[in-house]
Amino acid sequence: MNDTSSHRLGLILTGMAALSWSSAGVFTRLISADLMTMLFWRGLFSGTAIFLVFLFLERGKACREFLRMGWPGLFVALLSATGMVTGIGSIRYGSVADAMVIYATVPFVTAGVAFLLIGERTSRSTIIASLVALAGVVIMLLGSDWGGSMLGKGLAVLMTLSMAGFSVIMRGHRDLPMLPAMALSAWLCSAFCFSWASPAEISATDLILCAAFGTVQNAAGLVFYTFGTKRIPAAEATLLAALEVPFTPFWVWLFLNETPATMTLIGGGVVLVALFTHIFGEFRRGGKATEAEFAPTP
Repeated sequence: MNDTSSHRLGLILTGMAALSWSSAGVFTRLISADLMTMLFWRGLFSGTAIFLVFLFLERGKACREFLRMGWPGLFVALLSATGMVTGIGSIRYGSVADAMVIYATVPFVTAGVAFLLIGERTSRSTIIASLVALAGVVIMLLGSDWGGSMLGKGLAVLMTLSMAGFSVIMRGHRDLPMLPAMALSAWLCSAFCFSWASPAEISATDLILCAAFGTVQNAAGLVFYTFGTKRIPAAEATLLAALEVPFTPFWVWLFLNETPATMTLIGGGVVLVALFTHIFGEFRRGGKATEAEFAPTP
């Protein structure tokens, strides 16, 4: 596969990851179990599903490939798990508005981390699209409660740094298998939630929904994102992950008939325009939007 095709496939895979993650709103509305029990089962099902995909892809080489991920894979697992846990905490101990706006800065944080650690430069179109998407997120949250606790804001910052960190590591070590790291991160999140969970008290319906939550939303998203970040710059990958923001209320409206606020629709439209303009622009540029443009500085 040439650079142009690989970059386009990376855009598609990362976009599919964001769409998978955006189904979280539907599952959290449908599952009646308490938060920690839900997250415990989601992590268990998610990690298992990702590891089964890894075993299927690698077959006889699975043991060797698992060991080959080395310290980069362990750091990715820890950072990804940290992002999951702090993401939960940032909303629980702060305001949703604060958490989402802080998280919307992740493409800029990723661009800086990628340049410092692996010398990867970020294209001008990615920076512009990130700025417009950030503005769209702010519009979506106009009228929301702001001024959450410093703990909530701090956790949102940790969530942002965690995603930036593991995205850059996966990008910098794209020759290493990272699916086991993603599986481990889901299991670590499940282990963290276990102390506050009541896994034996969940209903059969909620257990089935948690299985779907873990596989459709979390596992599929992490698998797509893992393969997508191998093909596109880290900052661009985290930018496309912002598709999750406007699509989350869209799925809730479509499947649960929960009408979003007017500003949510306007802001979500701004985010979608920014991201799809960037995606179509990259496709149209063809060979110019290749790995060469984003190559590490000498």
